[in-house]
Amino acid sequence: MHDIRAIRDNPTAFDDALIRRGHAPTSSDILQLDTSRRTCIQAAEAASAEQNTAGKLAGVAKSNGDDVEFDRLRSLVSAKKNEVAALNDEAKEKDINLTNLLMAIPNLPYEDTPDGKDENDNVEIKHWGTPKIFDFPAKEHFEITAAIGGLDFETASKMSGSRFVIMSGTIARMHRALAQFMLDTHVNENGLTETNTPVLVRESAMQGTGQLPKFGEDSYQTTNGWWLIPTSEVTLTNIVSGLTVEEHTLPRRYAAHSLCFRSEAGSAGRDTAGMLRQHQFEKVEMVSITHPEHARPELDRMTKCAEGILEALKLPYRTVALCVGDIGFGARRTHDIEVWLPGQNTYREISSCSSCGDFQARRMNARFKPATGGKPEFLHTLNGSGLAVGRCLIAVLENGQQNDGSVSIPEVLQKYMGNSSTILPDGSLSQQ
Repeated sequence: MHDIRAIRDNPTAFDDALIRRGHAPTSSDILQLDTSRRTCIQAAEAASAEQNTAGKLAGVAKSNGDDVEFDRLRSLVSAKKNEVAALNDEAKEKDINLTNLLMAIPNLPYEDTPDGKDENDNVEIKHWGTPKIFDFPAKEHFEITAAIGGLDFETASKMSGSRFVIMSGTIARMHRALAQFMLDTHVNENGLTETNTPVLVRESAMQGTGQLPKFGEDSYQTTNGWWLIPTSEVTLTNIVSGLTVEEHTLPRRYAAHSLCFRSEAGSAGRDTAGMLRQHQFEKVEMVSITHPEHARPELDRMTKCAEGILEALKLPYRTVALCVGDIGFGARRTHDIEVWLPGQNTYREISSCSSCGDFQARRMNARFKPATGGKPEFLHTLNGSGLAVGRCLIAVLENGQQNDGSVSIPEVLQKYMGNSSTILPDGSLSQQ
């Protein structure tokens, strides 16, 4: 959601920022609708004043016994009443149209967000670790002997269709271990507050974080109107929806492990093998609610929290700043973290950390009271994966694979895996 006053004050800057994103200039349409709305409001106020004046004069005419003047003024009062109602209805309709227009326009990028058209123009800002050189052909996760018995795509497909998986045995345990490790790290080392939130939300919650109204096809809606969350960004951010919080309570940093649901409407034909892109998956999400002045450094902090998980697991990765043509609808700047997958011989996204400015807060009407006094201001919100659990499982399996079909377990995970160091080819655990 955009600040209409900022657009009035500097429409050129607004359009220039949209042009950077490859979006058509929109300020003229916005301001035309805004002017029309304000004209209706002013006309309604003027007609209301005339109605009040006529009402007073009608009282005087009646007391003076001037029936002709009384009847004329009474008719005028009635006409002005109808005029006010019609103008208010028109203003309300225009206000709805203006809100819908503003909600459909993407966020404006920060000045330090790289220019560019698509992912090819993203800028690498960090590179950590060196991909392991195997003395055998590296396999994808679903081909590794130790993992095959714990990944059942066929049965899941019978139950639910494509892009679902049943994990069992050691693989399910490792998946759980990864989520637990992520939460423990974020809570004990990174200072985030562990939170458990619903996976079903009202439409207003999806609107608040920007999934609706424009991107409804990317999510699932139940028959009673609830929406399944695409990420717990929705629920964690909406904790402050409609609130005005005290400045001293900021920043608020949350972490949640949750099921996530995405239709993957735009991914037909991509990543159909394995569990890289699923309709149902798990993720540990991070959300920060901050003072506007602290939002940009908070993005760097959040990025480091996500990177730290991969470094502890000793998984090579790179971090890229997305260009303006590749950032999401609600983001002002985004850092994608891509983990090395030997089976694909490439880096794949495992986390996306974004600063949204006041874009979401305006949609949710989320504010804070400045400690120095003055009017409440809109909060700034950030979100990031810390990490996608299933993709992290893929990375651990592929990077830890051995020539005999076994998988080496990262040291930080071993305490969650019965102090085991290896998944043997038959799927059992070994402490050797």
